[in-house]
Amino acid sequence: MKVDQLSIFLENRAGRLAEVTKVLNDNAINIRALSLADTSDFGILRLIVDKFDLARAKLKEAGFTVGRTSVVAVEVDDTPGGLHRLLEMLGKQSVNVEYMYAFVAQSGKNAIIIFRFDRTDQAIEILTANGVTIIPGDKLYAM
Repeated sequence: MKVDQLSIFLENRAGRLAEVTKVLNDNAINIRALSLADTSDFGILRLIVDKFDLARAKLKEAGFTVGRTSVVAVEVDDTPGGLHRLLEMLGKQSVNVEYMYAFVAQSGKNAIIIFRFDRTDQAIEILTANGVTIIPGDKLYAM
């Protein structure tokens, strides 16, 4: 139920992000979700792609520092309070959200949010026990 995410460390300079997307483009790798966070010196680009192993190998060949992180894709009710209800059930069990970002799906029925938890396995157990839909990687990559 975990999803593989690429974490790429980038120098904070013009054109560096385009270098990543060129590698992906040249290898027909599709970005499914992304998040970019920066400081004054560097950024962390987090990507979910349809060809994880190929992307990681090609980015490393191109000289990028690339890591693998396990995240969880969660279907959240796209209504007021949908995210709050989910966060509340995790907070009651002391599971911390380290970061999160949205995934755009074409259904429009529910929102999909990518989460990084401090205790991923426990978070999956809590969410599943509460009837929350967790989207496996193979389904997410194909959306």
